[in-house]
Amino acid sequence: MSAVELFEKQRAAGYNRFVETWIPNYRYFLNLLPKLLLPLKEQKLLVVGCGTGNEIEPLVSVHKNWDITGIDPSPEMIDQARQKLQPYSNVKLIEGVVQNLKDTERYGASTLLLVLHFLKDDGSKLELLQQIAQRLTPGAPLILLDITGDSQQIEGNLNVLRAMIPEDVTTEEIELRINRIANEFHHVSEPRLSELLVQAGFTSPLRFFQSAIYMGWLTTKAG
Repeated sequence: MSAVELFEKQRAAGYNRFVETWIPNYRYFLNLLPKLLLPLKEQKLLVVGCGTGNEIEPLVSVHKNWDITGIDPSPEMIDQARQKLQPYSNVKLIEGVVQNLKDTERYGASTLLLVLHFLKDDGSKLELLQQIAQRLTPGAPLILLDITGDSQQIEGNLNVLRAMIPEDVTTEEIELRINRIANEFHHVSEPRLSELLVQAGFTSPLRFFQSAIYMGWLTTKAG
């Protein structure tokens, strides 16, 4: 698998401001999560790449009886999540990766937000998706948010994103970030994402959200 992307020091400390700036409608998307997962019978949820706990917060605020496990390889991000989610006894936070979870552990749903674009499509994306599928019950939903699109889509949607960035962000910062998205991340096209999910043991995904380059998908574990 590709090297794990760690958020440390300034990147970790400034993460919340960063996502609010660079992901238009970020909070709107997070507030959709408890609504999308409302029909769940099995209320045991795995949050992969939980970061500072942003997606756990709306879930646990609405569904106080859910058993939520968040996992992230960055100790500094996990520390922030622990502080934020301290009032909730039904949230367990683990510093690590999905492979560190017991093979026998089973969850009724999972989220995977803003993780896949850090992994190369050299088997690393597929391996992570397989590791998640292995720990879900049949029919369990998986919600994804990621940078998605072929080169033409990414180029066009980056122009849209540039127009959506708040005015207090400098031109230099915008161009540096746009260049990194275009040239350093490992985003894949929509057909390729669907192919990876099906290979990993999920159904063909439904795109239900898009804000510039960021697309949200809903799929379920096959079988």
